[in-house]
Amino acid sequence: MTMIGLRYDLRVPSFCSVTHAELYAACLEQCAWADRLGLDFVVLSEHHGVDDGYLPAPLTLAAAIAGRTKSIRINVAAVLVPLHDPVRLAEQLAVLDLASGSRVGLIAGLGYRREEFVMAGVDRAERGRLLEEYVAVMRRAWTGEPFTWRGRTIRVTPKPASPPMILIGGSTEKAARRAARLGGGFFPAIGDPHLAQVYQAECRRLGFDGGFVHLPSGPGFVHVSDDPERDWGRIAPHALYDAQTYASWQTPGQRSSMHVEAKSADELRRSGVYRVVTPTECVALARETGQVLLHPLMGGLSPALAWEGLERFAAKVLPRLRGA
Repeated sequence: MTMIGLRYDLRVPSFCSVTHAELYAACLEQCAWADRLGLDFVVLSEHHGVDDGYLPAPLTLAAAIAGRTKSIRINVAAVLVPLHDPVRLAEQLAVLDLASGSRVGLIAGLGYRREEFVMAGVDRAERGRLLEEYVAVMRRAWTGEPFTWRGRTIRVTPKPASPPMILIGGSTEKAARRAARLGGGFFPAIGDPHLAQVYQAECRRLGFDGGFVHLPSGPGFVHVSDDPERDWGRIAPHALYDAQTYASWQTPGQRSSMHVEAKSADELRRSGVYRVVTPTECVALARETGQVLLHPLMGGLSPALAWEGLERFAAKVLPRLRGA
């Protein structure tokens, strides 16, 4: 079964004429469209203090999407847990669970951009310890019962109908072992089978039999076109901006399936991470990888161009994937 999803970070580079208000409106319309078509999930990302306005409040947007949809899953990948107060985070997620019909899940991420830790007043060196502490706090909070944390009595009400699913993110062996230790699923940022093996071995060592791992697969951006050469030319500046800014953020040891060191649009296209494909190529790609991730507003793409790709996907790809 092919999983089909939309991803949003809602950035507006300086060379774009689109506004953030237009992108947010288009995002909500596209999520409602995806819900009507029965697509599987929406993914929202989080970063702070970026010049292009990268989405800083994904839980707020998740609530807006939940209000416009009925069944599509909403995943925040990732919540940068050490940058948040875990009690407030638990409350927001509990309300989201109740308001969405338990459709919101999250990947708990460490964060890595130094600027974000400075902005939040958090010691970056403590991020691993804080993530483990905060995940435990949220899980206790979702019982609805009082507990003591840092000398304070904490009680989160109302409790969620179902505790939100927390997967643990990361791209290192240390992250894999942390996920097992926390008794959660593991969602690495890169499709490295070795990380899955490390996680599974640690689960066995700890006697944790509820673990699972999801390795990312396929490109991070797909646009369906009847003329890929033409549309790559329209999309390339946005894709190159997205790739180069993301690459500039990476720190030693940080790995991601989206990380491409490309100096030109041609280099980026050859990487295969950003794909402009015909409907037939999209069907083949979906069947090969088991997933299609549409990032329709990537890098400040205009809503009009984004809708061209989405509508072509719905008309010429989706029926073939569903056997119609």
